[in-house]
Amino acid sequence: MNDNLLEIKNLSKSFGKNKVLSGINITLKKGTVLGLMGENGAGKSTMMKCLFGIYEQDEGQFFLDGKPIDFTSPKEALENGVSMVHQELNQCLDRTVMDNLFLGRYPKKFGVIDEKRMFRESSRLFSSLKMNVNPNVIMRTMSVSQRQMVEIAKAVSYNAKIIVLDEPTSSLTEPEINKLFAIVRDLKSKGVSFVYISHKMDEIFQICDEVSVLRDGNMVYQKTTLDAKMDELISAMVGRSLDKRFPDVDNTPGEDYLEIKNLSTKYSPQLEDISFTVKKGEIFGLYGLVGAGRSELLESIFGIRTISKGEIILNGRSVRFSSPKDAMAYNFAMVTEERKLNGMFGKDTIEFNTCITNLEQYKKFGLLSSRKMRDAANREIKKMHTKCVSADELITSLSGGNQQKAILGKWLLWEPDILLLDEPTRGIDVGAKYEIYQLIIKMAKEGKTIIVVSSEMPEILGITNRIAVMSNHRLAGIVNTKETDQEALLRLSDKYL
Repeated sequence: MNDNLLEIKNLSKSFGKNKVLSGINITLKKGTVLGLMGENGAGKSTMMKCLFGIYEQDEGQFFLDGKPIDFTSPKEALENGVSMVHQELNQCLDRTVMDNLFLGRYPKKFGVIDEKRMFRESSRLFSSLKMNVNPNVIMRTMSVSQRQMVEIAKAVSYNAKIIVLDEPTSSLTEPEINKLFAIVRDLKSKGVSFVYISHKMDEIFQICDEVSVLRDGNMVYQKTTLDAKMDELISAMVGRSLDKRFPDVDNTPGEDYLEIKNLSTKYSPQLEDISFTVKKGEIFGLYGLVGAGRSELLESIFGIRTISKGEIILNGRSVRFSSPKDAMAYNFAMVTEERKLNGMFGKDTIEFNTCITNLEQYKKFGLLSSRKMRDAANREIKKMHTKCVSADELITSLSGGNQQKAILGKWLLWEPDILLLDEPTRGIDVGAKYEIYQLIIKMAKEGKTIIVVSSEMPEILGITNRIAVMSNHRLAGIVNTKETDQEALLRLSDKYL
């Protein structure tokens, strides 16, 4: 009996002269998890979009249960048991959880939406998945990780045969990751198959049965995880060996430059009495569990959140920012975690997104110079190794990792003195991560002060000079990176729970 659930045969796709996929062949067996890896822009998302009918392939064929399929829309794919949980969540944030679960398929009674049934079925679904979620909660009030778990539950609710998970753990805490893996294993035992797209090697070996690697639109590696080796995977992804995961942190921090003194915030979630000092040319890490207050702290420093007491002291002078514009006037810059929501202009080009923070620089005789903007955008594309056809492309046409590169490039053009980075490598491949680490260290060596939030413990230990650990919206402690370890960070992150 054939146990192949999904087969992709000779799949090719081009956008103009840019060939994104070239003769791809993949088989997904029933009740297995296939890890799909590759650098940003390698073709992973394009392949999935062809499967879901978002793009039409140039060549090739999909087979589901041995039968040829050609979905014309994600809705059709869902109705046939193929579901996807995207890295960038696309939800109705001002509606309830159960509204989001039943969008497009509301149950009705006497021609009226049956909300009691929606609540009943939503509760039953979350209970079966061992998720503690109130179906009546408004989505906007939930954390990114909670919303991601709702999206996974929605995929399950369609009685999916295949679930594609795109960087599913990028915003999850360790207990939530363990819960997700338990759900995957449970559904796997019932015959459900998964395509697991991730840049996290450890997860691939932990949850996947097989692993495939795309590079520049070609399938370059296919093995069972039992036979695969981490060095092989890295080499297959980037086309070269990375001897070390992290560059040498060889910057030398100078004198005290930025002081946060007894800072508390006005609105929920409220930060309480945060104090620390960052040196000029220092890479200062912020670690803690998701929801500990790390992002809120960066937002408070950058003028997004309202400070109720305390002060920010910059180079010995007290400053107060009521908006990001105020912070930028003092040469602060911030890369947000949610790039889609508040990190970019999705309906505009790479060039526009690159130049928007520094328009005065591109004026000639009081008018914006297209040539200057184009030259600046092209320089950043080259510097960041952003994979794109041209600066004229919409930024949304890029992969998530390449969008992040464009956003980082935007702020590098600004040449800030203080750079706040919230999960700067989220959803970015191992090769691009290394390049970003090099940029961070280079900026620190040039005297820039950098505060970086990361949920990845190896990352926070690999690229910082010191680490402040947040616990339940309070500062639990500050450690020297070279003198600490993962266990010490975890102990501090639990201090106020």
